[in-house]
Formats: sequence, C-alpha cells, structure tokens
Amino acid sequence: MTKKRERLAVSRPKKGASGKTGGWRTFRPVIDPEQCNKCGLCSLYCPEGVISEDLEIDLDFCKGCGICAEECPKKAIRMEREER
Repeated sequence: MTKKRERLAVSRPKKGASGKTGGWRTFRPVIDPEQCNKCGLCSLYCPEGVISEDLEIDLDFCKGCGICAEECPKKAIRMEREER
C-alpha cells in the first residue's frame, strides 16, 4: 500500500487580469521519470505551485525559473529551451 504524503495548504495558480503567466517562459522543466524518486521536493519548492502531487507541471503558469531542477536531489529535472 502506498502511503500518501501529508500536504500543507498550497495555493494554486489561476488565470488573472494578465491571463496565463507561462507565456513568457524561456526554459521549461522536463522531468525524467526514470531518474525521479517521487520525493516531491520539486513541488514543495516551486514558487508558483504548478507541480502537482503526480509531478505533472502546469506549463500554462510555469515561469521557467528552474528552482525545481536546482532542488531535485536526483537531478531528474532538466531545463529545456522553449521553442516558439
């Protein structure tokens, strides 16, 4: 049986007056599922709260800051240049 992590209340991004905020991103995070140990630190450190418990990244609101990649102990997240 998989134990579910206890989560603190975290706000989630919403469309605001300026619309979705991920449009000006230069780099986007990509998670390598083979390397990821699902520790959840990327989600914990994400300042925008765009990484779900299932480790899916909401690119509509991700600003590409790279904090998730920097904090990943397994280096399972790489930042790829956004193609326009």
